[in-house]
Amino acid sequence: MLSRIADSMFWMNRYMERVRSILRVARTHYIISLDRDVKGASWKSILEIFTLLEEKEIKELEGQTGKILQYLLTASENENSVKSLVSKARENARGIQDNITKELWEEVNSFYHVTNQPHLNHKLTGPDTLDVIDLFMRHSIICSGISDITMQRGTGWDIMKLGKYMERCMETLILTDKHCEFFQYELEKERDITQWRFLLLSLSGYEAYLKSYRTFKHNQNVMHQVLFNEDFPHSVSYSLNMLDKCLSKLIVGNKNPEIPDLIRTFGKLHAKIKYLDPSIICHMDLQTFFMEMRTDMKILHAKQSNIFFSY
Repeated sequence: MLSRIADSMFWMNRYMERVRSILRVARTHYIISLDRDVKGASWKSILEIFTLLEEKEIKELEGQTGKILQYLLTASENENSVKSLVSKARENARGIQDNITKELWEEVNSFYHVTNQPHLNHKLTGPDTLDVIDLFMRHSIICSGISDITMQRGTGWDIMKLGKYMERCMETLILTDKHCEFFQYELEKERDITQWRFLLLSLSGYEAYLKSYRTFKHNQNVMHQVLFNEDFPHSVSYSLNMLDKCLSKLIVGNKNPEIPDLIRTFGKLHAKIKYLDPSIICHMDLQTFFMEMRTDMKILHAKQSNIFFSY
């Protein structure tokens, strides 16, 4: 496969995974924000994660839910808005129509036109806010489903999964890090499950948590779910296991001399989760741990891009 095509397939799927993450977080926080008695993550932390706004600009926006949602979802000037990301995904998909299915291209294209409807900004400041978010969410889920049931399994599919799970792993690390920052990284003091609800809902894991964990050690249990639970599809461990499978297939027959270094880099990263004792996670320097994990992910991305997408 040409590096140019592989690059487009990677970023198309990575952008769409980021769209789903932004929509989950925005929807979760919007619903929680309607209950003024609930203390949790603020719009400030969400803007810090998903935008490049300066602190002064964030303060000006912080109390204006409608404008914040417009900036996160439909603002063309925000390079990381849902509208901008879907547009980028569409541009990548448009150039590789011979390498993806007709159904996938049509859904990405349809999603693009939905995000460009002129009345959306007005709806995001009124009672139809959830309708807009849910409309976007449905299209993002349909796009993922169409990809799963129509794409032929092969090199292109593995490249797409590489983009998907690199993005998912990074988003889980960032969201968990930001939530622990809200607690000043002090997890030795036990927290109530309601204080973890925002993070779990943002990762589509609240229901799974309630069904899987029976003790009241919520700090330990939540960290186990989002970092180590290999059955939870948004955990760091699950994402790294999927990346392991993708890379194992993609390096077969690849004689690039930089492949061994890529495998070593990924192996060191994977080992930090795979061989870490989950029982000590709440007693660690979590701020440093998350910073190192995110740095290692960026290094891994740079090296795999140099090998697979350099053209």
